[in-house]
Amino acid sequence: MILHCMKKETWEKVKDNKYFGEKSLELEGFVHCSPVEYMWRVAPNFKDITDELVLLCIDTDKLKSEVRWEDGDKCGRSYPHVYGLINTDAVTKVLPYLKDENGNWIKNDELKHIQDR
Repeated sequence: MILHCMKKETWEKVKDNKYFGEKSLELEGFVHCSPVEYMWRVAPNFKDITDELVLLCIDTDKLKSEVRWEDGDKCGRSYPHVYGLINTDAVTKVLPYLKDENGNWIKNDELKHIQDR
């Protein structure tokens, strides 16, 4: 399972489509995702976003597009990049993106069994 964070409003618009991710593909060439173990490292990127966010739990075995694990920042960790549209039937769960009073991500109960790395 990999995670993709997006605005709840955006998810509501695309959830009934067969695929989503056009904008990311156009801008980046792929759709950024994160393994649960590294989400805490990615979470600061969303700290100042005031829109309601969701975490899409994506089953990589159900994805129709290629996933490449890449270390684009040369940080010693690889992150999953989806090179193509994401089929919505690969999204197995949609979780609220939880924040504390300082805007820091709080790991969802459904993900607590997966240790941070």
